[in-house]
Amino acid sequence: MKKRTWLIANSIIVFTALLVIWDRIVVLSHLPSYILPGPLAVAAALRERYPSLLNSLWITTIEALGGLLASIVVGVVVAMIFAQWRWLRQLVYPYTILLQTVPIVAIAPLIINWVGAGILAVVVVTFIICLAPVIANATQGLISVDENLIHLFVMHNAKPSQLLFKLRLPNALPNLFTGIRIAAGISVIGGLTGELFAGSTRVGEGGLGYAIIYASNQMETSYLFALVFAATVLGFSFFFVVMFFEWLFLHNWHESKRTEASE
Repeated sequence: MKKRTWLIANSIIVFTALLVIWDRIVVLSHLPSYILPGPLAVAAALRERYPSLLNSLWITTIEALGGLLASIVVGVVVAMIFAQWRWLRQLVYPYTILLQTVPIVAIAPLIINWVGAGILAVVVVTFIICLAPVIANATQGLISVDENLIHLFVMHNAKPSQLLFKLRLPNALPNLFTGIRIAAGISVIGGLTGELFAGSTRVGEGGLGYAIIYASNQMETSYLFALVFAATVLGFSFFFVVMFFEWLFLHNWHESKRTEASE
């Protein structure tokens, strides 16, 4: 407990020191606010534009969360299918990994043509970006089961469904949460990327990505920094929520979380 408190205190001290250094650089260099605003200017922009920023943050949250949840559901289902049929995994699995190499910026216009501009298009973009790490990690966890345990289940006449849900799936949880943590970190990036192309169906309304484009075009650099800060907070929030659920599901039995809890 003391170690965690000390870690939090150190993080706050480092963050405060970075803000002070940032402010001193701006003041001593006499940089105009449209080039590099100081932290006080960013805070002022955040306070003045709070309603619109909060609305944009809410839209991006819905889009990123929708894509992330869809990738988790589809990724787990695909991984369970791969775990059941080895020949199918060997045939199709390499193509699912190719999703990581898809230039999402290039196919975003195609997605807009298929589903139209707006929230749904952004959710689809986020889903594509988040799917690969979920499939890869969940599949690895499902197939990485001790052969002796599999033989034990077979000796007791376990059905394939029992083997999957009572042995393979619990064994895969640490790997699955690793994939979800990766996907959670990039889901906000997927949302922002989608919004650059299809973030709004009405002028003046959209998520953080749409607002970032608007602030950049209007040279509102302070507000631009505030939007980037909001996107960063959203990404951290997703990451820590996933870490909480990981602890909730694993701390009673998995060695890694039991070791962390004892520190």
